[in-house]
Amino acid sequence: MVAQAPAPYEPQTQAIAKKLLSATKEGKSFLAQLRDQMRWDDRLLGWTMEHPGLRVQLFHFIDCLPALQSKAEVARHLQEYMTTEAVELPAALKGLLNFTEASSIPGQLAATTIMTAVETLAYRYISGATLDQVIKTLERLRKQKQAFTVDLLGEAVITEVEAEAYLNRYLELMEKLSVSAKSWPTVEQIDRADGQDLPKAQVSVKLTAFYSQFDALDQTGSREKVSGHIRTLLRRSQDLGVAVHFDMEQYVYKSITLTILKDLLLEEEFRSRSDIGVTFQAYLRESEQDLRDLVAWAKMRGTPVTVRLVKGAYWDQETIKSRQKHWPNPVFEHKAETDANFEILTQILLENHSYLYAAIGSHNVRSQARTIALAEALKVPRRNWEMQVLYGMGDQLAKALVDQGYRVRVYCPYGDLLPGMAYLIRRLLENTANTSFLRQNLEDRPVEELLAPPQVTNPSNPMAHLTTAAAHHPGFSPAPDSNYADLRQREGVLAALQQVRSQLGKTYQPLINGEYCQTDRTLASENPCNPKEIIGSMGQISVDQAEAAMTAAKAAFPAWKATPAQDRAAIIRKAGDLMEQRREQLVAWVVLEVGKPIAEADAEVTEAIDFCHYYSAEMERLDQALNLDVVGETDRYHYQPRGIALVIAPWNFPIAIPTGMTVAALVSGNCTLLKPAAVSSVIMAKVTEILVEAGIPKGVFQYIPGSGSTVGAHLVKHKDVHMIAFTGSREVGCQIYAEAAVLQPGQKHLKRVVAEMGGKNALIIDESADLDQAVAGVVQSAFGYSGQKCSACSRAIVLEPVYDAFLARLVEATKSLNIGPTDNPGVQMGPVVDGSAQAKIREYIATGKTEAQVALEMEAPEGGYFVGPVIFSEVSPQATIAQEEIFGPVLAVIKAKSFDEALTIANGTDYALTGGIYSRTPSHLDRAKAEFEVGNLYINRGITGAIVNRQPFGGFKLSGVGSKAGGPDYLVQFMEPRVITENIQRQGFAVIEGAEQ
Repeated sequence: MVAQAPAPYEPQTQAIAKKLLSATKEGKSFLAQLRDQMRWDDRLLGWTMEHPGLRVQLFHFIDCLPALQSKAEVARHLQEYMTTEAVELPAALKGLLNFTEASSIPGQLAATTIMTAVETLAYRYISGATLDQVIKTLERLRKQKQAFTVDLLGEAVITEVEAEAYLNRYLELMEKLSVSAKSWPTVEQIDRADGQDLPKAQVSVKLTAFYSQFDALDQTGSREKVSGHIRTLLRRSQDLGVAVHFDMEQYVYKSITLTILKDLLLEEEFRSRSDIGVTFQAYLRESEQDLRDLVAWAKMRGTPVTVRLVKGAYWDQETIKSRQKHWPNPVFEHKAETDANFEILTQILLENHSYLYAAIGSHNVRSQARTIALAEALKVPRRNWEMQVLYGMGDQLAKALVDQGYRVRVYCPYGDLLPGMAYLIRRLLENTANTSFLRQNLEDRPVEELLAPPQVTNPSNPMAHLTTAAAHHPGFSPAPDSNYADLRQREGVLAALQQVRSQLGKTYQPLINGEYCQTDRTLASENPCNPKEIIGSMGQISVDQAEAAMTAAKAAFPAWKATPAQDRAAIIRKAGDLMEQRREQLVAWVVLEVGKPIAEADAEVTEAIDFCHYYSAEMERLDQALNLDVVGETDRYHYQPRGIALVIAPWNFPIAIPTGMTVAALVSGNCTLLKPAAVSSVIMAKVTEILVEAGIPKGVFQYIPGSGSTVGAHLVKHKDVHMIAFTGSREVGCQIYAEAAVLQPGQKHLKRVVAEMGGKNALIIDESADLDQAVAGVVQSAFGYSGQKCSACSRAIVLEPVYDAFLARLVEATKSLNIGPTDNPGVQMGPVVDGSAQAKIREYIATGKTEAQVALEMEAPEGGYFVGPVIFSEVSPQATIAQEEIFGPVLAVIKAKSFDEALTIANGTDYALTGGIYSRTPSHLDRAKAEFEVGNLYINRGITGAIVNRQPFGGFKLSGVGSKAGGPDYLVQFMEPRVITENIQRQGFAVIEGAEQ
């Protein structure tokens, strides 16, 4: 919790602020022009302040605009975005949109008008598209006695080629700035301070742009990759006399950024450099402690660095992500908290000016006034502090500060409109937010209100959103994934890997009637990253032991059926709690037994925990009999368990899917036999231990690893099995479906089959798509867990106008993946599960080479069951590799001439599991929602990683049969519905509620 800002300097702050505020109003600021100018860009921005619906749609349209390649496309998208019911259109804009054809003259006029307005708006905040333009801007600023720092726009680096290009562009930028600076006359106010010459040129860089796989989990690998580029940059900057500042980005990168910079700047080569800086964000709850830690580090270093203090630019993103991930919110939720913290951090900086130079970045007059009051009271040397503003914002404040003799530096982004669009949207959000100082100033708020100290009367709770259950399911609170930006969680999972390694090679036995049983045969489970490493040996039951398990289940069923649903739910809920307690160890077992990368294994453990908790809550909900009474009669609708459930589990989600199917059967009152996949049987042995510890009675749950062709086939046909829950291949699933339909001698029921049997999933990328997002989403969806997910993207259907550009970036992004053993936190892609899978995938690759062009075939590491990613281009929609499920890292990229054709191709397989679309065209999104035949459709994101309760998972056609896992219909499949009707009328008498006697 942030404290109140200190008050001793308040009178000086108020006096300085009033003087500055008066100076800013002597001339009209940019925002003040909104009232009296008729320019389209000004009018649009003004309207957004008054119309939230327009604000959202306008910013969505601006985000999309750079991808549109013709005026007709611009006109069509403008009309689609601006004519929705949510948009309150000003009359002038209605007139502009009053055209029937996008290619008509009115449409062309509308496109020209809006493109000009947005371009003008963009270059209010972007200092130039080229180096020459930027240098002219910088020279103009210097004439106004304003210093600068230059930032290269383009935030998404998704390939190593782009990371290398980023470095080279900065080297070129510094070279040009250095050459130009030699001809610039000295401006005493910004080029000298306290007798010292200051660098005339400064650049601002982002660490994440130096490495495409920058990851908080991979501290060592990220540091090694990034540090080499930083050293190159710093060496060249010293030769050229250019200062370097390191920007701070999203919270997830904060700790690793500070760690890398602290380590580098202690190296002898850089330790004496004082022309280097780093950014701190006041909206982060941890920022005060981080700054105090930096003070201690700077004292030890011996040479100051600069801290640019800003409020922070990713508030919405951080808040949304923390809520989606169920993590504590890292940012303050109230602006007053951020403002108060900003003043505290300012004071810490200025009180430690001998160790850290302060660069106070704000457009809030009060914030800058307080800085001046503190600096003057503390007698901080002019060299040790300065003010900063963003280009195009706070212009009048910057001028007022300059006029009073202070050093002001302008943050100057430059680059093309397309990579700069994210930056532009952030600036527009700031300018139009209700809490923006600039907006409040525009609205002529009273001076006393504008300049009042921030008051934190009700501090926000970072955990508040975690304690409130989801509104659509009050009984269920999702488990959060691990947040590997947290040092403790990072160290915890790496330690667990070492701990689990010390337990490898043990023998595990089946559980029958509550006892672990000896078997005549065992089967070794290998680490697919290193087949010589045996994870454990699993006892394999015989058919006779399968019969013993069935006998025990039948005996246990009456008591389990009679157990109150709340008691059953309590056991399963406890199992989920135990999984949460053992999360790190379970993650380690998944990583080692099936070769899944750490972060993906962690998400899978979360899913298993959520299945336990969600299905427990669901059973309690469904246990409430539905009252359908009429007067004189009671009608109650309720459920009872089916009987004996056989669960046949897959290996690709070795803990989530088996756990989900098993606990669904158990909590709904069925006695359950679980047959795991052979290659992941040790993981489920660990889950078995958890279920036993949670209190599952003897005979209710049986863990029966064994041969699919003998034990599995015997149980599928068994007369006493009431239902079968299966996840696996289409071939096996169809066989089970057929065999389960055969009525066996003595069988008095029809078996219920729930089967998920895979997919041939497609992602459509249209011409309006954000290619940064689309490429990253396809790479993750296609090659995450080596393509061994039933939801994996195996077809990318790309519209012709962007096909070549998309394919080129896709290939480079895939080349940038780190492939290797998955206990290495820097690895994004590991092996396939075993030698059989490896051989089958290689056969498909050979077939693909006869059907299409090879755009990429990466070499695979040796020593394990690795298959390098393969991308085929110019693939026919009817090709084998475009129709059959491969279950490996093989992607077919298919060209479509139109969106109609793309949808036809997407729907042109036997499967209907998952699919997705990257598009910013509203009509395309509407059509995909209506016409894309998949069980789970994902829009502008990857197509893997369904979350319990939010994205219930399952498909149709030949992708499977049954209701969606993790959804409100799933448990119903494991139970029989019953209705009990009772006549409660006696001799013509029944109580009639509400009637007068």
